Amino acid sequence: MDAFRILGGRRLEGTVEIAGAKNAALPIMAAALLIPGRTVLRRVPALRDVTTMSRVLEKLGASCELNGHVLDMDATELLSHEADWDLVRRMRASIYVLGPLLARRGKARVSLPGGCAWGPRPVNLHLKGMEALGAEVTLDQGYIVAEAPPGGLRGAHVSLDVASVGATGNILMAAVLAKGRTIIENAAKEPDIVALADFLSSAGASISGAGTSTIEIDGVSELKPTEFENIPDRIETGTFLAAAAITGGAVHLTGVRPDHLPIVFDRLTEMGVRVSVEGQTVSVEGNGKLQAIDITTQVHPGFPTDLQAIFMALLCVAEGSGVIKDTIYGDRFSHVPELRRLGANIRLDGNVATVKGARRLQGANVLSTDLRASCAMVLAGLVAEGETVVHRVYHIDRGYEQIEVRLASLGAQIERFREEGP
Repeated sequence: MDAFRILGGRRLEGTVEIAGAKNAALPIMAAALLIPGRTVLRRVPALRDVTTMSRVLEKLGASCELNGHVLDMDATELLSHEADWDLVRRMRASIYVLGPLLARRGKARVSLPGGCAWGPRPVNLHLKGMEALGAEVTLDQGYIVAEAPPGGLRGAHVSLDVASVGATGNILMAAVLAKGRTIIENAAKEPDIVALADFLSSAGASISGAGTSTIEIDGVSELKPTEFENIPDRIETGTFLAAAAITGGAVHLTGVRPDHLPIVFDRLTEMGVRVSVEGQTVSVEGNGKLQAIDITTQVHPGFPTDLQAIFMALLCVAEGSGVIKDTIYGDRFSHVPELRRLGANIRLDGNVATVKGARRLQGANVLSTDLRASCAMVLAGLVAEGETVVHRVYHIDRGYEQIEVRLASLGAQIERFREEGP
């Protein structure tokens, strides 16, 4: 199992290019199942989750070939409608194949998903969406079993109790081949949903309203092969911005969509970090004296829950006390005890963490508990005195392509090594 060894105290400087968005690439890959032909997706990050999703699609009969950051997929013939437990358990995003299979094959058998070890993230909204489109849905020994009515799915009015990104994406994909019009109310507004809708539209789908709370889809009989370029990863952007800020560094990020992250820029500015935008380049410069702020995570365009742990690392070394409240996932705080091992002063009460800034953190052995928590450990290690070893970094490989190499290119003293043991 791999680990990172970090020697803190290095100021980050230089330029880094932002990779394509994992959280947009995965549903787009699933959406390729709707297309009887070849799909080319550009700007795909080379990540474990992309590899896992490729294997899920291949098990269903599609072909997937990643060359550099270009993914070539062909779902002309789908040989199966079952996504089995062995692959789906590794990644929650695998549930995205439910809608496409149901729409194209008329039936689907998809294992309940796995992934990060926090939160219950129930799939009930996905199931209710499929039922609204006319499918019969049951649970059978850990599998979601869905079957479309005779004649296929039918357009419907779907109102989501929660603006779920996953449910919005699944319903959107199922609805593009349904007969008639589908309206999704309280839809997620995240850029990943807009990218998915843009991809489907490039293949011939009729969609309006993506990026707003109401999406309308007029079903079509078939989608056509297409080529599409993925959007940049806003969470990776926020991570590198935070890495520069916590080290008092000066970093230029290229290939960014600044319109995806205005609230993050605002929060960094409040902390005393200088942020400037020029086209698709964002420059950030820290002065080594971060100011504590309060943060509440919200659905887009609010502060992203995926940056909660990362900004908690900033608060650990900021002047004063800050409060982080996660309204999206109330138990997404497995990084708190690990940050405490580095000397952080954090009080946790339910979904609210109060962080009192420390002048210094001390290097220690810490565990990666999930994808974004891993980044919090890495960022804290960048400024901790002495050596920090972050164990079980397979979590971070799910969402960041060679993050240690890219941080090292900016001046960080960080290396990957293979740990001994069973």
